[in-house]
Amino acid sequence: MSKKSKKAKKASKSSEVPLRSSDASEVDAGATPTMNTNAYEKQMRRLHAELVAMQEWVKAAGAKVCIVFEGRDTAGKGGTIKRITERVSPRVFRVVALTAPTEREKSQMYFQRYLPHFPAAGEVVIFDRSWYNRAGVEPVMGFCTPEENKAFLEITPAVEKAMVDSGIVLIKYWLEVGPDEQTRRLESRINDPRKIWKLSDMDLLSYSRWFDYSRARDDMFRATDTSWAPWFVAHTDDKKRGRLNIITHLLSQVPYQPLPPRDVQLPDRTTDPDYVDPDLPLRHIPEMF
Repeated sequence: MSKKSKKAKKASKSSEVPLRSSDASEVDAGATPTMNTNAYEKQMRRLHAELVAMQEWVKAAGAKVCIVFEGRDTAGKGGTIKRITERVSPRVFRVVALTAPTEREKSQMYFQRYLPHFPAAGEVVIFDRSWYNRAGVEPVMGFCTPEENKAFLEITPAVEKAMVDSGIVLIKYWLEVGPDEQTRRLESRINDPRKIWKLSDMDLLSYSRWFDYSRARDDMFRATDTSWAPWFVAHTDDKKRGRLNIITHLLSQVPYQPLPPRDVQLPDRTTDPDYVDPDLPLRHIPEMF
């Protein structure tokens, strides 16, 4: 085979998964600068209002929405979910972040522990990591056999087809962050007492296995990126832009229509001239500010 043919074959193989070159170690000198905080918050206020409109439509229409967040460690899944949910009702938007399975759960069919958390009518369920642990984490860390992972990848499209056929709007996000930015974020967790709880033993063990996780991700995409449940990749080296892009895209995937605004007026407050504040021995907190 000629050198030219070998190069062409190598280029074709490397382009199988349509990701930006976040696996490269060098930072693009012409990268877009970090977004201004004031501009970010202005856009976020607008998107929060749209999320509330979507919430009201979900309740009224009895819609069922399931959002899956996967991605590399430190890619910003938790922060994105927090921004999505901070202005909506926890009775409608429900976040599911399962702990390690119990011994009983380990003996179940793999999907079984996730099924009870699927949305009912009028609910939006957000999985902060999901059944895709089997494909993205467990094979790399040796928590499942290659045969178990292969079986999972084969059955998952059918399970997700059943979800969609039942009326669930299923949206799957993969958050991608570059290696240098991942290092910076992990180091910030080490040095910031507010973030140290985010640094798990798993993060430390997985840090050196960047390309093992890349291969697991690629295999997962090839097997489970379907027309009824496609993967959407979000690049989050800039957290602000990443969050805005994800929320904007999320809103475009749910066929909501804003409901007519309610004509709300406060009623007159009743008066009671006979009421007197009782002299109770209550304990008031110190007013330090």
